[in-house]
Amino acid sequence: MDMKLEVLVIPVTDVDRAKRFYLNLGFRLDIDYAAPGGDYRILQFTPPGSAASIIFGKGVTSVQRGPIDRMLLAVSDIEAARAELVSRGIEIGEVFHDGAGGLGAGFNPRTEAHASGLDPQRRSYASYALFNDPDNNVWMLQDLRDRLPGRV
Repeated sequence: MDMKLEVLVIPVTDVDRAKRFYLNLGFRLDIDYAAPGGDYRILQFTPPGSAASIIFGKGVTSVQRGPIDRMLLAVSDIEAARAELVSRGIEIGEVFHDGAGGLGAGFNPRTEAHASGLDPQRRSYASYALFNDPDNNVWMLQDLRDRLPGRV
């Protein structure tokens, strides 16, 4: 049985501010619907080239635990992707890699040793860059040139 991640609901505090951020990020706006009365509004955005989307809005989720820490965007050229985000005014950290030489499985770039720059061997899954949305939801770019066997 195939299961495909379709949508991730993320918490935001200011819907219009989040909308501006994700439009500037280059995500496609799929839905912006507000119910009469103003108690419900849903927005859906899809990253370029992605089959999965994010949803946020007013009255969309009851989650109030704070930001999501790590939503991963796989990119085929992390340096080019980072440069494009910088050109759009997105504050994004420098590219880094796992200082212990791992391939990223279980690697926590917030707490574990990392080294500046691209993975020296340019391995897939081994170079990263982090940025936050206005609600401190954390996004991580991951350089992915060749997928592991069985992955599409």
